[in-house]
Amino acid sequence: MKLLYYSPSSYGGLADYAHEQANALVEVGVEVDLLCMPNYPTDKGHQYTLVAQLKELDPDKPIKTKTGRVWRYINTTLTNYRTLSATIKRGAYKYVLMGSYAEYLSPLWARQLCHLAGRGVVFGAVVHDPVRDFVLGPAWWHRWSVSRGYAYLSNAFVHEHIALDTGTATKNLTTTVIPHGLYRFPHARRSASLVRQDLNIPQQAKVILSFGHIRDGKNLDLILHAMVKLPQVYLIVAGKEQSSGQRPASFYQRLAESLDVANRCRWEVGFVSEEVAADLFTASDIVALTYSRIFRSASGVLGVAANYQKQCIASGGEGALKETVKKYGLGTWVEPDSYEAIHTGLKQQLYKPPQPHWNDYYADNSWLMNAQKVVNALKSTRYKRLSTHSKFQRP
Repeated sequence: MKLLYYSPSSYGGLADYAHEQANALVEVGVEVDLLCMPNYPTDKGHQYTLVAQLKELDPDKPIKTKTGRVWRYINTTLTNYRTLSATIKRGAYKYVLMGSYAEYLSPLWARQLCHLAGRGVVFGAVVHDPVRDFVLGPAWWHRWSVSRGYAYLSNAFVHEHIALDTGTATKNLTTTVIPHGLYRFPHARRSASLVRQDLNIPQQAKVILSFGHIRDGKNLDLILHAMVKLPQVYLIVAGKEQSSGQRPASFYQRLAESLDVANRCRWEVGFVSEEVAADLFTASDIVALTYSRIFRSASGVLGVAANYQKQCIASGGEGALKETVKKYGLGTWVEPDSYEAIHTGLKQQLYKPPQPHWNDYYADNSWLMNAQKVVNALKSTRYKRLSTHSKFQRP
């Protein structure tokens, strides 16, 4: 089986997921070509073949005007989907896996992929965020975009049982639940005590780690408020700022000053290597996954935390994260968007934490199981499509 994997993300959770999933697909016998950007890291031990032909948004060349940034985004997005279409034709791929579902601007790019699907190409997508309630533009455009984003897909891969809202009725869309594997980060280079010593954190302190992109939906401000009455708690914030549309790290640093907790906060703002991340997870007691109520997907950070057997304090909407944390006892689940709930949950997690079922979690959430389910679904869908629509037997 030969498969083209479309991954326009070079860093972050989506890129890490694509890397692990693509490697696992190779391990179950698939020949994987990963269509990516030129800055995709080449030192991660990939077993798949890199096809670095996508156009990237160059952060080193900022555009001052909003109109300019919007135009660059539109141009880059449409160029990359044209590249995807051309690559499929040139390589005669019969199977294509999209690293994530996307609907932005889909009325402008989906038609070319629908044409390929109509000629027998089987498309699947990992739907990381199944509830598409962020409306960009008029409501009619949003609904149309969601519909077109699903129109060419034969398979949707999700991390929980859910009835997908596909905008309008989509025929022949098969939804398959797949596990979210663990991210295999390296072992820590230093002991927890040495890392704390370097960060000037007392050895007896309780340390919370907020890892990943710094963005509003993680409720970092509420964690700072909850720390006021928990003098033994220190906080490490490690990750890049999300974008100009989100509050920057400086906002949270000023808030920490105003709440008189700044002396218990440590800031590692910017790209965090896997080696540094390993040290920070090892030195921490709790991982913060305090998402807002609108968050209904799985969390890649949970997979990293589980790699180091670190429990979490978590919140969010109904979805894969809540189901996983509660099912395996991986931490304390609290009411979202409430610093009082976070304060109470932290005390519970610090003094009466649940007993995690790590082995059960590891057994149920392997990348190999993820990959095998994807392969089985894609293959069965292909034969069903060709037998049902015989006129498309020759792409």
